[in-house]
Amino acid sequence: MMKRILAFGLSAVLSVQSVAAGLPDLGESSAADLSEAAERRIGEQVIREIRWREPSYLDDPQVEAYLTTLGNRLVAASKSGGSFQFFAIRDVTLNAFAMPGGYIGLHTGLILSARSESELASVVAHEIAHVEQRHIARLVGKQSQSSMIMLASLLVAVLAARSSDQIAQAAVAGGTAAGIQSQLGYTREFEREADRIGLQTLDAAGFDTRDMASFFERLQRETRLYENNAPAYLRTHPLTTERIADMSNRVEGARYRQVASSDDFTLVQARLATLEGPAPDVFRREARAWEKASEPTVAQRYAYVHAAMRANELVLAEAAWKGFPAGEQSAMIVALGAELAMAQRNYAAAVARLKPAVSHYPQARYLSYLLADARIAAGDTATAISELRELTTTYPDDFRSWSRLAKAYQVAGKVAESHRAQAEVYALQGAWSSAIGQLEIALREGKADFYTQSVMDARLREFRARYDDERAWRERR
Repeated sequence: MMKRILAFGLSAVLSVQSVAAGLPDLGESSAADLSEAAERRIGEQVIREIRWREPSYLDDPQVEAYLTTLGNRLVAASKSGGSFQFFAIRDVTLNAFAMPGGYIGLHTGLILSARSESELASVVAHEIAHVEQRHIARLVGKQSQSSMIMLASLLVAVLAARSSDQIAQAAVAGGTAAGIQSQLGYTREFEREADRIGLQTLDAAGFDTRDMASFFERLQRETRLYENNAPAYLRTHPLTTERIADMSNRVEGARYRQVASSDDFTLVQARLATLEGPAPDVFRREARAWEKASEPTVAQRYAYVHAAMRANELVLAEAAWKGFPAGEQSAMIVALGAELAMAQRNYAAAVARLKPAVSHYPQARYLSYLLADARIAAGDTATAISELRELTTTYPDDFRSWSRLAKAYQVAGKVAESHRAQAEVYALQGAWSSAIGQLEIALREGKADFYTQSVMDARLREFRARYDDERAWRERR
């Protein structure tokens, strides 16, 4: 399937390449052919492909929650007023990318390589600036809107190529692929603009602006290390000595500000460092570091516990987890303790650890996911259903809550309600025909109450309309 997406994406862009041979004029008029609503729709299409079909997408609610908190802090400081979503991609390279509609992805290698939270924030602020200034739309602003819709297919194809060397080589072979790269790559002027605005956002959000120049210097060195072997489309942010010198000059006269990294930043790095690789090897590495540390930091303790848990060394993990200072526990540490209790099949302990934390850390929605998992595993489906229904009402676009609600209903033997919840999961994937199928099954069951039946009827009509609209939109390409 991904090969077909790639072929379509390449052919779509090649068909309009002559239109975009030169760079468009900068300014508002250049984006006049593409509405913000169209940008959002393109972004939604691509994020669905990433989230549900791209194997390198990191489906970790805790990492995603941290990136969202960091990103929203920067968005608030930028005063853009736009809607953004932040996510992680499993990739060792130092890279990040922004897509139309405010979707920003960061490679795990980039997160791990940051020496401070201000360094990571500087890259996120840079990507936010690309979205705010609508650089992607301005790059192809002289093409028709249908050509921008084709760009969505290309963006998906580029991600598909990441998981296959053969596809990647095919995508970059020949001069035509270089032309595609020139359409996706940001111009130097756009990069300087994102640097300037990103630096202002970084400062307004209370981060250390000096870390932006230092981190981009390291990015430049990293680019030189893998540039000759990397596909051309990965180099969409041209790093130049001039850009780095300009950033350094801008921060040179700024007042000195020492900014400590948050605990969650170091915990996320610890989590990412122990998520990849064979569990026994990761545990041996962390065990050696644990033995050498006379006074382990909170992040070192987290890494050891997480690695021990992955390696099924549960007794060692529990002993180390209990060593966390009671006054220094964060939502991530509580979640780690709950994950450990569930690995031990001690669901009562998991619920006891999670229940007060859900109220204490309302923004850490992953605690509610874990609580639902623990309740379902313990057989307390009634409470799980009640809490998940409240969660899906508050956050109707939360696919993780809907997925758990479908499971809770299934375990409870409520077949119609389970199909209805699963329909919402498919709808959030953009899989409208599957969503329609689930609702049709639920309605045929006929065992739901009158209110639920009415809701399902209304949603079925809505899904059918969305399916017809999506099909018409695709045919216009």
